[in-house]
Amino acid sequence: RTVLKLIRRYLQAGIMINGVVYEIEEGTPQGGPLSPLLSNILLDKLDKELESRGHNFVRYADDCNIYVQSKKAGERVMNSITDFIEKKLKLKVNREKSAVDRPWRRKFLGFSFTIHKEPKVRIANESIKRLKANIRILTSRSKPIPMEWRIRKLNQYLVGWCSYFALADTPSKFKEFDEWIRRRLRMIVWKEWKKPKTKVRKLKGLGVHPYKAYEWGNSRKKYWRISKSPVLHRTLGNSYWSSQGLKSLYARYQSLRQF
Repeated sequence: RTVLKLIRRYLQAGIMINGVVYEIEEGTPQGGPLSPLLSNILLDKLDKELESRGHNFVRYADDCNIYVQSKKAGERVMNSITDFIEKKLKLKVNREKSAVDRPWRRKFLGFSFTIHKEPKVRIANESIKRLKANIRILTSRSKPIPMEWRIRKLNQYLVGWCSYFALADTPSKFKEFDEWIRRRLRMIVWKEWKKPKTKVRKLKGLGVHPYKAYEWGNSRKKYWRISKSPVLHRTLGNSYWSSQGLKSLYARYQSLRQF
């Protein structure tokens, strides 16, 4: 009775748009905490049906992948399971998001598989695009934001992101993300130094030979190109960013994979 009462209150709570509460007469708010609960209640029969048929499958809330041996078998299972869901469970299948395809071409909760004979779990391309889009916002060189704030926000985002995606069997991607993030931060620092004489002075302060400091400090190359230069790789390398408090995705990935 307590659970049913809680469900009813969720359903009748309405939604808030721009500070205004609106009543809803059907469905549940997208992304609300009630959706996974109702999905598990309603789709419990689907789990039992798939188990009785001997299928290999994985389901989280209303997202489900079923793995079979061939495309023909996939189409047959797709049709029969769709009939089961719509006729027996009285639910509607989203046919636009449903498909029969190779596992490495599909994603599930942000993950996918490699194309190898013995496939490994990898991060889906859409998840990588979303990660890079968020990092570009935090490391935009057009925003005059203190580096301490950037690093703090990056750590907050990256620690949680890595904790979720540490399940992936592709450590090289985490190294690649680390290198890309550091390069974007070097680009910001180079722009912040602005004038050539400031760049020369800063490079000398970081231990660069005066001749090299003058050469690179007066370079006309673009910010992104300079961020990959040997002089910045050496002076604003891994140890520098570690001293600034930036956490390494690869190091955290390794520590999480040990458990």
